Amino acid sequence: MKTVGDIGTQKNIAVIVAHPDDETLWCGGTILMNPQCHWFITCLCRKNDPDRAPKFKQVLKVLKAQGNMGDLDDSPEQQAIPIKNIKNLILELLPSDNYDLIITHNPTGEYTRHKRHEEISRAVIELWYKNKISTKELWTFAYEDGNKQYLPKTQISASIHYQLSKEIYDLKYKLINEIYTFPANGFEAQTTPKEEAFWKFETSVDALIWLRQKGILK
Repeated sequence: MKTVGDIGTQKNIAVIVAHPDDETLWCGGTILMNPQCHWFITCLCRKNDPDRAPKFKQVLKVLKAQGNMGDLDDSPEQQAIPIKNIKNLILELLPSDNYDLIITHNPTGEYTRHKRHEEISRAVIELWYKNKISTKELWTFAYEDGNKQYLPKTQISASIHYQLSKEIYDLKYKLINEIYTFPANGFEAQTTPKEEAFWKFETSVDALIWLRQKGILK
């Protein structure tokens, strides 16, 4: 068990996600509780979305983070994208290839299922393994929905797991409900976790083994 206070001070942290709102849903509390760190949030989809892109920029201001966006295909069909294309976009969007910590999606996603979450996780891990990006630690989001049996919730067995304070949760929820304007009865607002959890990897080999255990790599 690890608390958010262990994240350290003055760390250079990259958050790599698929959609504008993923950064808030899955690790918004962590970002809000650690303003001493330098946060850079890279969102690979919706750069040209006239609704979501401006909202992402507003959220960055509240999070006191920098960031940018790509325009990876995010159509409802979820056609597979070559992993090479995703890797290239990540390298293009990141302002540096060296971080103290990188946070991204889980190889199996946070709910059943969104291919972009899964593909981005794999791409980040493979880039780390191939020394295209460098980080002292990699954290992947640790949530699951029981194969759609319930809304996403934290995985209790995750490496890092903690409860958000009411103040932090209320601000996180406000970002989802008031800035991203997801309705209170919608998936995003109802999902917004009051707890946050992560799987922690200190070596790229361990992260690659994780991919193989999940059946993502042979």
